[in-house]
Amino acid sequence: MRVAIASDHAAVALKAELAAWLAARGHEVTDLGPDDGTPVDYPDYGYKLAEHIASGWSAFGVALCGSGVGISIAVNRHPACRCALVTEPATAALSREHNDANVIALGARAITPDTAKACVEAFLTTPFAGGRHVRRVEKLATPPRP
Repeated sequence: MRVAIASDHAAVALKAELAAWLAARGHEVTDLGPDDGTPVDYPDYGYKLAEHIASGWSAFGVALCGSGVGISIAVNRHPACRCALVTEPATAALSREHNDANVIALGARAITPDTAKACVEAFLTTPFAGGRHVRRVEKLATPPRP
């Protein structure tokens, strides 16, 4: 599976650990940066990840920042992305099963590396349920007009 990963400076260490862990499990990982802890702006990397996913270069994305909130907002600004900020595996699985999320966001300051790995594992191994959820997911791409 092709997985892209991006972070801000606060999550560089977690990004490196997750990228190595994913690669060891046979996934093709694209690291979109940054490469070190030099301060950067999370929107830049969230937008970069969103474009990567929307272009079809990777099927799924992992977005990381200190809390996970900022980068998830950036990714979700792209209409082709459904990014779910999660803190535990059950919600990670539900984000795929019910919402067909294609990006998972995690906060490096909010969860441990082991919890992050469990969330990513649940996210990548849970299929979209389809059925009644399709109509709802389609509405996410076309918000109502006022």
